[in-house]
Amino acid sequence: MKVVHILFLSCATFLSSSFPQISLASPSGQKIVTAAQVNGTWRDRSSTFKVWALGKQRLQVEFLGIYEYRTAAGPDANTGYGSGIAFIEEDTAVFKPEEGEEDCTIIMTFGEGKLVVKQEGTCPFGHNVTATGKYEKVSSQKPKFGEG
Repeated sequence: MKVVHILFLSCATFLSSSFPQISLASPSGQKIVTAAQVNGTWRDRSSTFKVWALGKQRLQVEFLGIYEYRTAAGPDANTGYGSGIAFIEEDTAVFKPEEGEEDCTIIMTFGEGKLVVKQEGTCPFGHNVTATGKYEKVSSQKPKFGEG
């Protein structure tokens, strides 16, 4: 019995030292996300991102932003819309809306059930509408694009 136990420990030690550990982190320490982790609809208080993996590190993305405010006449809102293809590397995608200025860049970082977005440059959104924020996944279903 001792021989079998020693043989088993020897094999286990050999295998664990001979093969690299499988990890979801890249050599740079960044997490790599799967299509299932990015696919779906993401929302913050008033804005929505729709995301669907297309393969070859490309994502179909649509953004609908809303900035609500009050006026003397009552509640009102400014809106913004952007769509296009984002390119993802590890856990970060860069999205330039087709409707945007050349310097409009939206950086999307995916985590476990969350999406952190930073908007840079002049984007084609209404006054005070911004994509910047923290979003939560509200659906993993394939979004319907083009419905605003």
